[in-house]
Order: sequence, then structure tokens, then C-alpha cells
Amino acid sequence: MDHSVLNRTAIYRQTLQHFFGPVGAELYRDPTVTEVLINGPNEIYVERNGMLEKLQGRCFAGEEALMAAVNNLAEYVNRRLDEHHHSMDARLPEPERFRVHVIVPPCSRSGIVVSIRKFSLNRLTIEQLVSARSLSPEAAEFLQIAVRMHRNLIVSGGTGTGKTSMLNALSAAISPQERIIVIEDSSELNLAQPHTVCLEARPARPNGSGKVTIRDLFIDSLRMRPDRIIVGEVRRGEALDLIQSMLSGHDGAMSTVHASSPALALTRLETLCLMSEVQMPVYVARTQVASAIHLIVQLTRRKLGSASGGRFVSAISEVRGLDANDRYVIHPLFCRTVGRPDNPAGDLLATGEICSFAEDAISEGLVDRKTISQALFFPGKG
Repeated sequence: MDHSVLNRTAIYRQTLQHFFGPVGAELYRDPTVTEVLINGPNEIYVERNGMLEKLQGRCFAGEEALMAAVNNLAEYVNRRLDEHHHSMDARLPEPERFRVHVIVPPCSRSGIVVSIRKFSLNRLTIEQLVSARSLSPEAAEFLQIAVRMHRNLIVSGGTGTGKTSMLNALSAAISPQERIIVIEDSSELNLAQPHTVCLEARPARPNGSGKVTIRDLFIDSLRMRPDRIIVGEVRRGEALDLIQSMLSGHDGAMSTVHASSPALALTRLETLCLMSEVQMPVYVARTQVASAIHLIVQLTRRKLGSASGGRFVSAISEVRGLDANDRYVIHPLFCRTVGRPDNPAGDLLATGEICSFAEDAISEGLVDRKTISQALFFPGKG
């Protein structure tokens, strides 16, 4: 690496530690802390092990000190915060792997608000999810088979439910022989496969030029000979590009979407497709979504006040087109039981449904009668 870049990064880290000193450097190094939330100069919260806690005795000298901190950060990432630029979203340089969002008054009535999300340098694995009871062994095996079979998969959930971590864990089932194109607003995924190309969107420069959107990168990716396309999250009209790529032969795509149930995930994808520049009737968007998406993995975060702030898979559902009334046909393959005091998260159990691609999985040699999730592939083997 160029020495000037190294020096610039070193200076940046020193100034960041100085300006954000009230937060405390130990919090950035603490692996149990996943979020640092600054609500004006006098309120600092952290999320530790899924639970929010307010830091006592930690504050900035005043609004000016906090503004100096965020301006220092904005300058480093070539952004601007002023009356014409009310917010900023930026990824900090390696190796920190932090994403920072800042919003300033008057849009924020409580003062300058800073949200710092930390991404683990360690990849969360399927085995770790099973050990944490976020996922059952049967469900884990089923999802790995589905990924190998190039099923199009959406991870759905609310904010902070672990959608990106789940997507990263599921991607481990992709063959190392495949060429994977990853497209994100801010780079968060950390795939282990050797042939992975990561593309990152870019906001406009202070003068308004240079903006590169997810949609722009998606068009680029289709010309890059992908075996898989993984989109970190669909938020806008790029949903239509993703759906149409699935329908045109790019099987095995994966992405995440904000939604609180499998049915709402499909409805949201439909709505996002309608937000593209392409004009189409609602039923066309619905038909395309129903035809493209095979599986939805629904994530849930335990309610505040629970024994812990754990995240877990609450359902795995298969999409089987539309019914005679043009409604999505959704078959739950796994559902989570109601929690108990000794098991607050409940258990993720198979519903008894046979997945629609069972015969293909057997014929391809991906599953046999010794599989622990055989109930999803062999009738009468519950």
C-alpha cells in the first residue's frame, strides 16, 4: 500500500479517537458491542449482546464538539454535512469495519445523531447459529441443500434481526467453484469463497457528481459472467432488476429485505419493483415476484425485556406461485414454537410439508434417506 495512504489512515484514526473520545476506545474493541448510538452530546447508548444500555458519565463537551467529530469523519470520506446535506452514510476504512450514519439538525430535533454499527471480522457460521438455537439442525441442513440447488432465497426481517449475518452464513454453502458477484450499499458481507467480486455503491460527491447506485452496479454485474448474484439488501427499484435476473436464468440469487413476515416480504418486493422507472401493472409485478422467489427465511428479534436480545429464524417458507385469485401461495416448511421460561426462543420445527424440489434434490444426489431433514424430502418420514 502507498505510504501516503498509510499515513492518511493513521492520521484519520488518531483524530477519530480524539474527537470520539467520550465514547471510549474500549467499546470499539469490545466484541460484545455491536452498535454505538449517540443522541446529541449528552446521550450515548450501546447495544451489547442484543440489549441496549445507556453509558453513564459519558458525554461530549457540547454540540460543537460533536459537530467537530462528525465533520472530521465527513472530511475523511469526502462527504459534507451542512444545510444542504442533512445526513451522511459512510463505511469507515479497514480494519475497523464500521458503518456510520449521521443526521444533523434541523432534521434531527434532538441534536446531532450518530449511529455506528460494528461488523464482526469473524464470519458467523451455520454451526454457530445452530449452537445458539437460532436455527435447528434440520433447518440448517435444508437451507444448505437449497443453496446448493440454486434456489432463489430472500432473508426477511426487521432492523437489527441479523439479516446480513444470516446471508453471510448461508453463502458458505455455495460451491468454491462458482463466481459470485456481491452488490451492497456499504460493504458488510464477508464471503469465504475464493472467486468473489465485491461491488459497492457510491453516493454523490459534494458537488453532486459521481453517484453510483445499486441499480447501476446490478447492470454491470450481469455483464461479468456471474454464477451467483448476492445483493446485500434491496430497498428501491433495483428489486425489479434482481427479480428479472432470477427469471432470466441467474438462479441461486440471494438478498435481504425489511419485512416482518414472509407474506409481507413478497408484498414489499412487489412494491419495490413498482418503484423502478419501468411502468407495469401490479399483477405483472406480483406474477414476476411469485415466479422468481423460491424461499423466504424469516428472522425475528426477541422483544425488549426478555432474558436476552437474541435473534432467531422464526419461519422458513416456500413460495409456490399465485392462486386463482392472484394471491401469493406460501407454504411454511419450518415454524417456531411459542417460547417457554426454560426455552424463551422456542424450537424451529418442520411443519410436515414436503418441499416442491424434493425429487430434484434426490436425483442430484444432494439428499438421501439418512439426512436429518428427510421429512422435507421423503413423504411419511416425519
